[in-house]
Amino acid sequence: MASINLIEAFRDFKEAENIDRPTMMKVIEDVFKTLLRKKYGTDENFDVIVNAEKGDLEIIRRRLIVEDDQLKDPMREIAYSEAIKIEPDFEVGEELYQEIDLKDFGRRAILAAKQTLAGRISDIKKNALFRKYTDRIGEIVSAEVYQVWKKEILLLDEEGNELILPKSEQIPQDHFKKGETIRAVVKRVDMKNNTPVIILSRTSPEFLAKLLEIEVPEIFDGLIVVKKIVREPGERAKVAVESYDDRIDPVGACVGMKGSRIHGIVRELRNENIDVISWTNNIQLLIQRALTPAKITSMELDHENKHANVYLKPDQISLAIGKRGVNIKLACELTGYNIDVYRDNEGEEEFDIDLDEFSDEIDGWVIDELKRIGCDTARSVLDLTPEELERRTDLEKETIAEVRKILKAEFEKD
Repeated sequence: MASINLIEAFRDFKEAENIDRPTMMKVIEDVFKTLLRKKYGTDENFDVIVNAEKGDLEIIRRRLIVEDDQLKDPMREIAYSEAIKIEPDFEVGEELYQEIDLKDFGRRAILAAKQTLAGRISDIKKNALFRKYTDRIGEIVSAEVYQVWKKEILLLDEEGNELILPKSEQIPQDHFKKGETIRAVVKRVDMKNNTPVIILSRTSPEFLAKLLEIEVPEIFDGLIVVKKIVREPGERAKVAVESYDDRIDPVGACVGMKGSRIHGIVRELRNENIDVISWTNNIQLLIQRALTPAKITSMELDHENKHANVYLKPDQISLAIGKRGVNIKLACELTGYNIDVYRDNEGEEEFDIDLDEFSDEIDGWVIDELKRIGCDTARSVLDLTPEELERRTDLEKETIAEVRKILKAEFEKD
């Protein structure tokens, strides 16, 4: 039979990810049945047989053999006298299967069919690419830098698909050269002119979240959950984490022994300072932790307007605000409160915390027992010795030790 050199088109089909054989066969059949309808007016008595391995196809025409004087529909029937010229053994009532020479369609029609087929292949590839990366939004991908432009970088993944890393999604300290392999998170997939455009990001909080998931097994396993991340890319990030297992210290697990887990992430983010804090529903404690490394003296909260006035010693003001105001800006984003910092000129009152603020860490009946002896703040408890607390309350020695440990930890935090 006459070949129309479809080998390359078939290869495109086979190499295109997520295009299965039934889809391939259906597309090719549709293209050539359209060709048949244009030439013969119908495709009902034609079979399109595709050989994907060899890269060719056959078109078989089926016609019923009838007596010469009974011929009514030349498209579906053939006269007996004509049939026996093809094969002498034919008889009336049998079906004649005859291969169509594609040259009969004409060069222009064949070329149009090839172009249509190439177009369908391209559309299927684009749709498959769109679905693939839409499903991967929020995941980290590795890709090779192919071209560096002023406003964006063109990358290629392992399959040669084009990915875009805009300048706005790059860390300010990022400088890449052609051939480098970089990691980024899939931020979104846009469709422009029927072509998927995959946008990556290295500034997104999701990028840091995924890096933590890779480095910290407890996050991957679900024992620790990342409650919230805020970032000033390349400068500072604050990560609030919570443990679902009381035996696991969420901050310690994320940082690792001597910072082993967090160091790799810091390098990936161009030495971005990462503050990992323990999440709490007590807003007073959360603000105190969010302003790390500064130490707070006292605080006034307006829950209705979500506003906090924070008082600090003079040498802590600059730490709370941070370079270019980054630290306090991130603390506001993390807590959802507008925070104003003030110099504590008196310096007489020490920062204290109501015992009720520890209700997520200390049982209510324990707090009630401490209040019964007049201890309603953290420092009022710590001012008493363990022996005195044991004598004056009905609490056991182990419970008192645990309570003191929790209370001390809040005042020892950097």
